[in-house]
Amino acid sequence: MKKPSLSTARPARRTMALAGLLVIQSLAAVFFVGDAIADISLNGFNLHIILESLVAFALVLGVMFGAYEMRRTIERARRSERALAAASGALGELIETTFEAWGLTAAESEVALLTLKGFDVAEIARLRGAAAGTVRAQLTRVYSKAGVSSRAQFISLFIEDLLDGPVGATGAEGASQTAAV
Repeated sequence: MKKPSLSTARPARRTMALAGLLVIQSLAAVFFVGDAIADISLNGFNLHIILESLVAFALVLGVMFGAYEMRRTIERARRSERALAAASGALGELIETTFEAWGLTAAESEVALLTLKGFDVAEIARLRGAAAGTVRAQLTRVYSKAGVSSRAQFISLFIEDLLDGPVGATGAEGASQTAAV
């Protein structure tokens, strides 16, 4: 069985804690409503019993509202998780397709992916059991095939695709494009 990640374990614990609090609130509401009913049947209506009944009613409304909001929050979190999973899958697919289009070798693809994940040359070399010079040479070939000359430009290729199109040009060219819009 797959172990839940830290990012999914925290919301699950929070949901369980909120559910526990909701149960405690529900039990308190049942107690106070029962107490108000018992007081009314024994003593009739007076100011104290009316106030106690209103407080019990407010607690019941609070429990109902809390349950409703908790359900909405859980659904919103599930939708967000599905969207994130879809985006992660789409990014992975984009990376794989792009690497294939550039004709990267398996080693170049691995180095390029580790670069996208933020590892530097020394870390990539250590992870791959290769010399730093080898990794630098592979990165040079990756950059060349991608038509860029630096790590920042390489990463920006994928960021642009995630943002659905190129970021505006800089300088006079950017000003003329902005004015045209």
